[in-house]
Amino acid sequence: MTSGCNFEGCTVGETGVCALEHDPTTCEHHTEEATGTGGRDVEVKGDGGASGIGAPVLQRPTGSAPFPSSHTLSPEVVSDMMASRYVTVVGILGDPDSGKTACLASIYLLVSNAMLEGWAFADSRSLMGFEDIARGARDWNAGNPPDQMTVHTDMSDDRRPGFLHLRLVRKSDGRRIDLALPDLPGEWTTKLVASARSDRLEFMKAAEAIWVVLDGRALADKERRQALILRVGQLVERLKIMFDGRRPRIMVVVTHRDDGELVEAASSRLAAELDRRGIEARILQVAPFSNHVDVKAGFGISDLIGETVGVARPMPDFWPTSPSRDGVRSFLGYRRDR
Repeated sequence: MTSGCNFEGCTVGETGVCALEHDPTTCEHHTEEATGTGGRDVEVKGDGGASGIGAPVLQRPTGSAPFPSSHTLSPEVVSDMMASRYVTVVGILGDPDSGKTACLASIYLLVSNAMLEGWAFADSRSLMGFEDIARGARDWNAGNPPDQMTVHTDMSDDRRPGFLHLRLVRKSDGRRIDLALPDLPGEWTTKLVASARSDRLEFMKAAEAIWVVLDGRALADKERRQALILRVGQLVERLKIMFDGRRPRIMVVVTHRDDGELVEAASSRLAAELDRRGIEARILQVAPFSNHVDVKAGFGISDLIGETVGVARPMPDFWPTSPSRDGVRSFLGYRRDR
């Protein structure tokens, strides 16, 4: 059936000629739904047209934008964020089980409980990403902490890092900072040292600070200490090649402070190795989690954040006062002699 006629094969709606050679206006198969006076087609418009024939009964409702994902962010999302505000990108390197993910989980738990000294929570676009890595720390067995607070980091894409976003406010000066923290598997650091594979770490060229996370228990062990220190030296040499002269600030983050303070022999050897490689680095001790009363969980995390974003700078006077001088038009000459 065609428009304007219910006779099979008739094209009177398109050609104006009846298939039975009848007058289209008097043909018994003629229909009135799609033709108007004189057999001319009535133009049917999307908004109802002249008679509203064929128009939608209801207008389609305006669809609202879906909520953005709050899991780990892709490099493209971080790049778009950096185009709209200043974002401090941090590179986090370390062998498997060195405590990288534990540091991130500890930051999240401290912030969520308003216990990060000197800092206040402002926003985060990856709360579910933080929640995923911190969920293991909440699963206690009859009041006893689990053997491992975090799980091993596995990447859905072996070539692309996942970032955690956190916006904090420094209480001392009210400065707002945005942190982009990658949660990387330790195998990426192992392959960087062993085979110089750095294609997956290209994002670190935009980093302002790099955390080299070391297992404090290995540094305390005399049999494993020197091997770990040599690996740190090899790692910083790889970083020197990656950054080609321009290097961000490097912080050596020693975990498991709750198991004991870093001994002088280990810290001096580590500092000597970095100095031999021509690297200036700050050595910080942290305890993301703790089983000892003397050292609280989250020890050193606040200092680590402070070192990452830099020291607080005094706010300059917006319009400093200056002594008036005779014969000088102060407004036109403001700061001209400076």
